[in-house]
Amino acid sequence: MHLFPVVEIAGLPFDLSSIIAILVSSIIVFALARAAVSNLSVTHPTKMQNFMEWVIEFVHNTVASTMPLEKAKRYISLGMTLIMFIFVSNLLGLPFGLVWEVPESHHGAVTVFGLEILSEADLAAMHAAHEHAAFAFWKSPTADIAVTAGLAITVIFLVHFLGLRDNAKHYLKHYFEPFPIFFPLNILKELAKPLTLALRLYANIFAGEVLISTILMMGWIGIPLMAAWQGFSIFVGAIQAFLFTILTMVYISQATVHDESAH
Repeated sequence: MHLFPVVEIAGLPFDLSSIIAILVSSIIVFALARAAVSNLSVTHPTKMQNFMEWVIEFVHNTVASTMPLEKAKRYISLGMTLIMFIFVSNLLGLPFGLVWEVPESHHGAVTVFGLEILSEADLAAMHAAHEHAAFAFWKSPTADIAVTAGLAITVIFLVHFLGLRDNAKHYLKHYFEPFPIFFPLNILKELAKPLTLALRLYANIFAGEVLISTILMMGWIGIPLMAAWQGFSIFVGAIQAFLFTILTMVYISQATVHDESAH
């Protein structure tokens, strides 16, 4: 039985496996960005520089497909950050797992760095039910609904802030279009945006990790399936990173770009 190490600080639960994975994802993205600009050259670009130039061009075209070109430039860095962080996070749980098994001889609460992750009563109940306790300290950050919800809420907050700052009159007006009676529906639409953003990303990555766990239970028979699924998971991770990024840019465009020809 694999559990995730959750500790409570000031009454708030913190998943240590998610925190570790987020830190690792951030470090990897920062290292990639730093490596891409470490030895810039016009005549003899490195492979990393060529790769990052391709990523920048791809993100630029993605952003430009949702809004006018002159507005797209200011959001390229946001698009780069989102697509790289989400893609790396999606793949982080694939290569290996970090599992700590609690010995059957262990009694009392289970702690990590002095923080309780399993109470003495819960451990005793597991022993009584002949259940094996093991904690998974490694997973894709985006396989945690709290992480994807945090990303989605941050994005939607940014969308509304930019709409009010850059296009306040028309941004507020769109809540009453095409008729004032549609105001409640437009509010529901805005509330659904972070929900769908978070659930789409979480469900795809979490389902992939559940399937990997299932395949691992098959032993050597599952090796061909594991190889095939690992390759497909890379594709799914890339698609989900792209979808989250382009939807973010679409929402920003809807909030900040006013089509004069429509009025």
